[in-house]
Amino acid sequence: MDAPTTTSADNGTSGGGGGWFTPRNKPTPTPGNEPETPDGRRPAVIRPVGRQTADPAAPADGAAAPPASTTDGASTGAPDQERESPDAIPAPGPIAAPSTSSPAPSAPSPAASSPRHAPTTVPPAQAPFAAATAPPAEPRVSAQRPAPVSPPEPAASAPGAEASPDAILIRRAMAEVAPVADKVTSYFYALLFVRHPDLRSLFPAAMDTQRDRLLRALLTAAEHIDNTDVLVDYLQNLGRGHRKYGTRAEHYPAVGECLIGALSKYAAGVWDEEMEAAWVRTYTAISQIMIDAAAADELRAPAWWYAEIVAHDLRTPDVAVVTVRPDQPYPFLAGQYTSLETPWWPRIWRHYSFASAPRSDGLLSFHVKAVPAGWVSNALVHRARPGDIVRLGPPAGSMTVDHTTDSGLLCLGGGTGIAPIKALVEDVAEHGERRPVEVFYGARTDHDLYDIDTMLRLQQSHPWLSVRAIIDQQAHQQLPDAVRAYGPWNEYDAYLSGPPGMIRSGVDALRDIGIPSERIRHDSVEELVATGS
Repeated sequence: MDAPTTTSADNGTSGGGGGWFTPRNKPTPTPGNEPETPDGRRPAVIRPVGRQTADPAAPADGAAAPPASTTDGASTGAPDQERESPDAIPAPGPIAAPSTSSPAPSAPSPAASSPRHAPTTVPPAQAPFAAATAPPAEPRVSAQRPAPVSPPEPAASAPGAEASPDAILIRRAMAEVAPVADKVTSYFYALLFVRHPDLRSLFPAAMDTQRDRLLRALLTAAEHIDNTDVLVDYLQNLGRGHRKYGTRAEHYPAVGECLIGALSKYAAGVWDEEMEAAWVRTYTAISQIMIDAAAADELRAPAWWYAEIVAHDLRTPDVAVVTVRPDQPYPFLAGQYTSLETPWWPRIWRHYSFASAPRSDGLLSFHVKAVPAGWVSNALVHRARPGDIVRLGPPAGSMTVDHTTDSGLLCLGGGTGIAPIKALVEDVAEHGERRPVEVFYGARTDHDLYDIDTMLRLQQSHPWLSVRAIIDQQAHQQLPDAVRAYGPWNEYDAYLSGPPGMIRSGVDALRDIGIPSERIRHDSVEELVATGS
């Protein structure tokens, strides 16, 4: 990965010519600082991170192709469930110079596949994110702050403020393509793979559930260009997360060119030079924030960690507690989650919550439920064994405890969503606090309360902790509804983890009983909304 830059793109443009979206030149990478590709087999020892000896996204030796289709990750959005996130697509490979010529015969119609006007300069006053500079060297573990309970509104950053001219144009294009989003996505990838065929190997063999992740992230970022505080944080996390795919600064232009090509085709009714210039400025600013964040992050953390499975506890026929030992220190906060890749399905990453607070022995545990057609979850539950090697991405998520207050904690955990709730309880205990913690552990049946014994032991050890099991089939009510019968909760911070439906109904229930939105914490809201599950 290239060295970090010190400023954002000059005037919001590509920063020096040479074609659309061309990032500024970076110093030559330091030898020995590139990621290494896993070979997909069970190595005798854990290999060190930080070298590049082959394409970081190349398939593992002998790895079979994924099934033709899957629902993996589509039915669940909580980090402790197998799912995809907006950053779950590797950026494209080597860059070809932007071209206005027709693509190969097998490509989509050339008339709309190439942008019609390539702006070369942008007046400084029109550049989006004018105040966004290279991210500071913040700690590896994210700051403790509440996660938003709804996606950032597509409005100006300040209440009552008018949208910027670029934002108006961006949203006009978004409104035009919204009814045909699937076609835009398909066309985008068709352009990408025809113009840059060498990058196809960086993507999973079956893209039916992953193909729209990159485009969705780009469009989400573009739509919220005026909500600078939220958006810059989102983009920096996205840029850091993309490091595990081997993404480099020079990969971004190809994506931008094909994004413009797809939008210009399907927003043809409103597309003009002014709108195209707005998208060029916006994408350039977006990509530079991600590039700068990734470059700064490279100075203090690896792109991924290798981890050896040291314990595999099958709690039920479809739930396993998997414990791993990273090959080097892995800093995180209780309540966060990570992305995980197995050797059996290269380039497919799924998110799982840490099931404990940081431990002195450095071990990490995850609760994994095998979901139908789930590549990663089924591999971890039914195939993985001690000695197998997996890869971990960086920690993420802000569902962490604020230790600067003494507010009580109201925790709702459904299914394997109990994993981060357990970690939060341990975190409070380790800080020596005696603040009240109320845990509601939801399950469909007794059989699904696979970790209830652990939670009850914690309750016996800590008088400030109360654990209540809510079983749907016995209580004839959903977990959020059961919470209404207790309380009051106006002095509590709420934490939710579980299936998307539970989180949605839980947020509504908590708001109804008077808990303000800023005191309700959970992760992956954008993904929950995006999947519509």
